[in-house]
Amino acid sequence: MATIKTRDGTEIYYKDWGAGQPVMFHHGWPLSADDWDGQMQFFLMKGYRVIAHDRRGHGRSTQTAGGHEMNTYAADVAELTAALDLKDAIHVGHSTGGGEVARYVARATPGRVAKAVLISAVPPIMVKSEKNPGGLPIDVFDGFRAALAANRAQFYRDVPTGPFYGFNRPGAKVLPGVIDNWWRQGMMGAINAHYECIKAFSETDFTEDLRKIDVPTLVMHGEDDQIVPYADAGPLSAKLLKHGTLKSYPGFPHGMPTTNADIINADLLGFIKG
Repeated sequence: MATIKTRDGTEIYYKDWGAGQPVMFHHGWPLSADDWDGQMQFFLMKGYRVIAHDRRGHGRSTQTAGGHEMNTYAADVAELTAALDLKDAIHVGHSTGGGEVARYVARATPGRVAKAVLISAVPPIMVKSEKNPGGLPIDVFDGFRAALAANRAQFYRDVPTGPFYGFNRPGAKVLPGVIDNWWRQGMMGAINAHYECIKAFSETDFTEDLRKIDVPTLVMHGEDDQIVPYADAGPLSAKLLKHGTLKSYPGFPHGMPTTNADIINADLLGFIKG
C-alpha cells in the first residue's frame, strides 16, 4: 500500500494513478478513498492524474488517538501534497471532505491549487447558533454520537439505507451494493476517529477559509440533501467565495456523486476544462 508518514508518525494511505493534471479527491465521513471509485476511474480514463487518500482514523490510514479535527486534517493533506509535489491540482471534496478542502486550499502553498470543488459540503458551518440560525440543532449531532457509541455497525446500516442516498424517499431505486459498500468503508475506520469527526464536521466554522480562497471554486449541492441541508450550505458558501459558482440539483441526495455519477462527473469535467 502507498502511504506517507506525517510529522506525528501517522501513516496516511493514498491512491495515485495516471498522469496529467492532478485531481485530488477528499472523502466524506466516515468513509474512505474508495468512495470516489466512480470519479477516479472516470477522470483516469480522461487522461488526468487522480489521487485520493484515507483521512487519519479512516480506511487504511493509522487509527490515531487524536488529531481528529480540521486543522490536523488539512495539515495531513498539506504533507501529502508536498510529498507528491502536486502543482496546479484540482481539489474535490464531498461532505466532510469539502470542509477539509476549504481549510487546506485557504492555507495552501501558492501554485499547489488551480481550482476547488465543494460537493454536498459542510461549509460554512452546520450547527445552529445565533450567528447561524438556519443550522441544525446540536441535538441532531448528539444523536449521531449516541447512535455511533451504542451500535456503530447498525448505525452504519441505517445511514446509507435512509437519508444519505435518499433511499428513504418514495419511489427511490435502492441499491443494496451501495449500502453494503458504505457499511464496509465505515467499519474499516476507528470508532474514536468517527466519533470525534462528528464535532469536526458539524461545529467547525469555515467562513474565513471560504473568504480566503482565491481560486475558482465550484459549489455543487443537491436540493434534497437530508444530511447537509441545501439552504444553509451551498448558497451560503458560494456567496463567501471570491470566485465561487453555485450549481444546484433539484431532487438530488447527499450522496449524489454515487447515485448520479454520470451528471456529477460531466459537470466536474466541464468545470475543470472551463
